[in-house]
Amino acid sequence: MTPNEVPLIDYDNVPVGSLQHRIRSLDGEAIQQLLDYERVHNNRAQVVEVLENRLQELREGATPSGGAQDARPPEAADTAGDSPVKPSGSPEPMHPPRHGIVGQPGKPKADRPRKQ
Repeated sequence: MTPNEVPLIDYDNVPVGSLQHRIRSLDGEAIQQLLDYERVHNNRAQVVEVLENRLQELREGATPSGGAQDARPPEAADTAGDSPVKPSGSPEPMHPPRHGIVGQPGKPKADRPRKQ
């Protein structure tokens, strides 16, 4: 099975955190296909666990939720591209103050006069 044949669009790039929500609309056969693909290609423990849990839920009577997998996931959607924040509106960079006393450069310990 190739990445284009899996039942979830852009499966290899779906973050693990959103995978659980993305597979809700898939039936048991599609989940099994994803599980087989995952075990052969990436074998990520968290992903295998999520898929196995969903497969078990379906076997116990859960039904796939509505929704289609032919739309682009929100993670892959393009951004607006025109930010309202412009470089001219950003503050000037701040530089931290130098350490020590102004006009008195640091001296190595060997050059300091001894206190008595």
